[in-house]
Amino acid sequence: MKKILFLPLFLILTIAAFAQKHTFEIKDGNFVYDGKPIQIHSGEMHFARVPKPYWRQRLQMMKAMGLNTVATYVFWNYQELSPGVWDFKTDNRNIAEFIKTAQEVGLFVILRPGPYACAEWEFGGYPWWLQKEKDLVIRAYNKPFLDSCKTYINHLAAQVKDLQITHGGPIIMVQVENEFGSYVAQRKDIPLEEHKKYSAAIKQELLDAGFDIPLFTSDGAWLFKGGTIEGALPTANGENNIDNLKKVVNEYHNGEGPYMVAEFYPGWLDHWAEPFQKVSTESVVKQTEEYLKTGVSFNYYMVHGGTNFAFTSGANYDKKHDIQPDITSYDYDAPISEAGWATPKYLALRKLFQQNVSYKIPPIPAQIPVIEIPSIKLKKAVDLFAIKEKMKPAVSDTPQTFEDLNQGYGYVLYSKHFNQPINGKLEIKGLRDYAIVYVNGEKAAELNRNTNTYSCNTDIPFNATLDILVENMGRINYGAEIVHNLKGIIGPVTIDGNVMEGNWNMYKFPMDMELDLQSYPDNYKKDQPVMYEGNFSLSKTGDTFLDMSKWGKGIVFVNGHNLGRYWNVGPQQTLYLPGCWLKKGKNKITVFEQINSGEQKEIHGIKTPVLDELKK
Repeated sequence: MKKILFLPLFLILTIAAFAQKHTFEIKDGNFVYDGKPIQIHSGEMHFARVPKPYWRQRLQMMKAMGLNTVATYVFWNYQELSPGVWDFKTDNRNIAEFIKTAQEVGLFVILRPGPYACAEWEFGGYPWWLQKEKDLVIRAYNKPFLDSCKTYINHLAAQVKDLQITHGGPIIMVQVENEFGSYVAQRKDIPLEEHKKYSAAIKQELLDAGFDIPLFTSDGAWLFKGGTIEGALPTANGENNIDNLKKVVNEYHNGEGPYMVAEFYPGWLDHWAEPFQKVSTESVVKQTEEYLKTGVSFNYYMVHGGTNFAFTSGANYDKKHDIQPDITSYDYDAPISEAGWATPKYLALRKLFQQNVSYKIPPIPAQIPVIEIPSIKLKKAVDLFAIKEKMKPAVSDTPQTFEDLNQGYGYVLYSKHFNQPINGKLEIKGLRDYAIVYVNGEKAAELNRNTNTYSCNTDIPFNATLDILVENMGRINYGAEIVHNLKGIIGPVTIDGNVMEGNWNMYKFPMDMELDLQSYPDNYKKDQPVMYEGNFSLSKTGDTFLDMSKWGKGIVFVNGHNLGRYWNVGPQQTLYLPGCWLKKGKNKITVFEQINSGEQKEIHGIKTPVLDELKK
């Protein structure tokens, strides 16, 4: 007698849904899904900026706001950890699982693979070591660079091409390059035809890798001449004028739509030492309503920003500041906050969608619990110079860059011993980006590329040591200066006009993992860089925000996770600590404090973030 297997109804329906293939195309001036015109209501969320255990809740938040699509960048340097070492499976790097989760939640996916991303991300997503290849020219029609791009695109395609809608997945469109028109406008030293050859080559690499769904480009409407690519739909970033949007798209797309704003900004990016940027709810709701009623598709950049954990934040460049490093929080004043909360902006937009879309909008998912940690005691304190004494340095006649030292991120301590006294103006015009100068362990000055502070007075006595602790504050991610992105000390160190050469010792502190401080004795000294360590116990877990307002500048690890930079200049004064990285019972915290103007004994975890408090 044969056994009859009965499957639960929900499982039968799920299998049937996944087995059914859908279609998506650009046809007759429309986005067409299963033969019917649709409007894309998308929100940007980057899987790399959100802890993997929270992906589903954040995507459900998007669905409950009224969206039908999620857009995400893929950051090349987040997937290739070192030359030839790829990771698409570990934690946040599992892009395939993110896309599948979006499909389970009921969202289409728009993929933005670059290879250039911008996104206020370190180096715009490029791996730092590309700069080490002598003949490679970034973002150009250059064989070594295009070969590297092809390798990345092929590795990515192996993970996601079967998740395109043509293969039963949720990915409906893929972007070619990113905001290339603005780069063309800034690099007039390169002929337009050379730029066009490059962007066409990137498009061909995507096609060759197996991407067989509609392609699009994304630029400001006034930059279409340099940014558009034949065979890819042009979309206009930040375009509020519907008539202008239609005019410029028609000019570059056979006189017809569809019309899409691929980056509609409900908030804005933030730099250290500058005010936190805000965009009013009223203006976002008004513009959204206009798009909805005129049939314009759109993508909120960002609907949920997340966090620049570890050393992933990038920087902008301008002549006044030289560099504008981005803060750790990528809250972006977005409708969904950094910790995944429904903001007033979110609730207002949800109400608007409820009034203007035909599909059912689900309830708002439960907020992830938030806890307060009254006190985290830091009982261990180890001077960084004590750690230095047990390390073997790299030695050179001149200071070496991070890249020369095969180090991407973190800090390098440059040290030079002087047998004879010298004094005068110490100058480091090639500082990239922030440094504290010490003479025989005594703090002499802070140098800062952001404030164009490249020099200080110094007095080095007989038989003394000069130490310069240099921090990479994030490589430039936007504009023409992206090709000038070496870190550390990239030029001569001079004192009183004399170049300091010979016997530079360089100690590498990439801070890519927590340092084990137990083998070092407590050796605290005010104004010297120090590593703190402590343990704390929890009876329950939940999200919290570490109050760093009384600290100086540095980074924090909790249970092995680098939460990112803090800096008392603001506007960010707290660090987001996801509850999914905490444990019931014993937890470990490590703090690297660079400035160390006063001994610290504890940290508090509070329930609300502080992101808009500047200090002089």
